[in-house]
Amino acid sequence: MLKCRTVWKKLAPLARASSTLCRQNVRRAGLNNGKMPSCVPAGHMSTGPAGGGRENQMYFLLVGVTCVGGGVYVRDSLPASLQFPSHTPYLLIGGGTASFAAARSIRARDPGAKVLIVTDEPVPPYMRPPLSKELWFSDDPSVTETLRFKQWNGKERSIYFQPPSFYISAEELDGAENGGVAVLTSKTVVHMDVRGNKIKLDDNTEISYDKCLIATGGVPRSLQVIERAGEEVMKRTTLFRKVEDFKSLDKVSRNIKSITIIGGGFLGSELACALGRRSTECDLEVIQMFPEKGNMGKVLPEYLSNWTTEKVKKEGVKVISEALVKSVVCKDEKLEIQLKDGRLVKTDHIVAAVGLEPNVDLAKSAGLEVDSDFGGFRVNAELQARSNIWVAGDAACFYDIRLGRRRVEHHDHAVVSGRLAGENMTGANKPYWHQSMFWSDLGPDVGYEAIGIVDSSLPTVGVFAKATSKDTPKAATEKSGTGIRSESETEDTAVSPVASPTPAPPAVLQKDEYGKGVIFYLRDKVVVGIILWNVFNRMPVARKIIKDGEQHVDLNEVAKLFNIHDD
Repeated sequence: MLKCRTVWKKLAPLARASSTLCRQNVRRAGLNNGKMPSCVPAGHMSTGPAGGGRENQMYFLLVGVTCVGGGVYVRDSLPASLQFPSHTPYLLIGGGTASFAAARSIRARDPGAKVLIVTDEPVPPYMRPPLSKELWFSDDPSVTETLRFKQWNGKERSIYFQPPSFYISAEELDGAENGGVAVLTSKTVVHMDVRGNKIKLDDNTEISYDKCLIATGGVPRSLQVIERAGEEVMKRTTLFRKVEDFKSLDKVSRNIKSITIIGGGFLGSELACALGRRSTECDLEVIQMFPEKGNMGKVLPEYLSNWTTEKVKKEGVKVISEALVKSVVCKDEKLEIQLKDGRLVKTDHIVAAVGLEPNVDLAKSAGLEVDSDFGGFRVNAELQARSNIWVAGDAACFYDIRLGRRRVEHHDHAVVSGRLAGENMTGANKPYWHQSMFWSDLGPDVGYEAIGIVDSSLPTVGVFAKATSKDTPKAATEKSGTGIRSESETEDTAVSPVASPTPAPPAVLQKDEYGKGVIFYLRDKVVVGIILWNVFNRMPVARKIIKDGEQHVDLNEVAKLFNIHDD
């Protein structure tokens, strides 16, 4: 007992300080009216009953509070039995965009709904696009901590969809009179019992549900040559996907001399441009390599891919095209990337941006079908995998009534599919007809929006015009007032668009004159995909063209619908 009292004397001030700090932080965050959450003692000690064999056993609990995006988020630090209910009416597996969109949709249709989100990340739902775009262009040295950034239109926002005060604690969800949304962070669902309507977490806790959404997203692919290269190479390789990856890469890029991005797609090209801008500030060599002839070679027609490659080079990036990696070794604290054609590249760090693998880990235990061609959980037109199980976002393989079965890995699709899944979980029974769009920005000056099937192997027709200062992502967001462009696009409908009377120029202009334009992708002479190159706020028109599914004799005339020749 004497030993225990001595320890308590030393720890008691820490306990009182932690309790005071916790109350202050909770009050600042606006949680629980400034009171400590119920059933959450700031510090407790017990010597046990006399003679019970636990005289010197001490129990001490500190409630962890951490800052999230400028706010305070109460972390899960309680015994499992106190953290969350054993049953929830609406269970959402995954903490990304699709899951949050579903939660908001459920609450809109059922205001008293109790929604539980389970995520393996340590933070509440957030948007991913800024991780490879705006955050890298921030002037704030503490951006990795605040995770706040200025959009191209100059307005500031957080990557988090809602502040911590939006959510209620999981242990309070069951008794919440008006329902709410709770988030279980740092928890992984390892087993799904479809017949029993319950899941098992990685700590063996079970939670039953009435209706469930699977929005598990995906995991970044790696290269087999990197995985086989050993621990030293893996330690110097980033697979970019989450907030922690952004923080880690930001830190790494400030403390090395050379970084190599493998991959020429959306993510690889965005990160190359972002790091290229930084290279002039901190003497950083930025290399981008990919197997195609030019950036975005799988998406853009060759002439536009080549133009994009020159744009990336101007951002300070050394581009190595037609590069197939043969091996990677760590030698003398450097990574040596051996290409199949004999070229050797030495670098300090690798970023592998070679695609996404849908997370279908639950398919086996749940007995859900995985599409053999596209990957992801196969769902019907209402995004259902079973009568009370829905799938949305990157992990959903759905049937597109216009373009066939597809799986889409973009923000707008996550928003719209999550929202629809939430509606259908509350009884809407609506089919997924929406043609989702996606966008990519190579900095604030060049950007494009796309819809449908955009594959460079398809025949294309491009119609271009000279760009003005208004034809940039920055100008577009200044006009629309939103930085995440799909937020302004998904609700719009094209109604009888009026074509510009200005005559269209030839489909392809002089070299390097791709200031702005429209690229049509054709299959059997029907437009199945459209890219709007530095043309913004015209996505409803593109959506209608694909939905109509008509053959067009002269696509120059169709291009007039986008008013690209207007000043």
